[in-house]
Amino acid sequence: MQRDSRAYLNDILEAAAALQAATVGVTIETYSSNRLIRSAVERGFLTIGEALRVISQQIIDFRNQLTHEYPSISDSNVWSCIQAGLPLLTGQCLHELNQLNRNPG
Repeated sequence: MQRDSRAYLNDILEAAAALQAATVGVTIETYSSNRLIRSAVERGFLTIGEALRVISQQIIDFRNQLTHEYPSISDSNVWSCIQAGLPLLTGQCLHELNQLNRNPG
């Protein structure tokens, strides 16, 4: 059974919180010399990357279904994406765009 996209988004949020916690008060010098902290940080980014990959793949798969399997499209499936998935995607995109606009470069 495939996990719900919300589970992957929660994985991202939990990993981001763990990254923040692991690096509170840590300098770049401490980070560079502490293998345990570096490993924890790298693991957090691996989790985030994998969750984003899965979510991206789900979106790509949905697009492919709409394009290539249009006779078998379930209206309730599309409606669910509009009601649940689209607000999440829109909110995240707006958040990321705001972050980029605040910190250009």
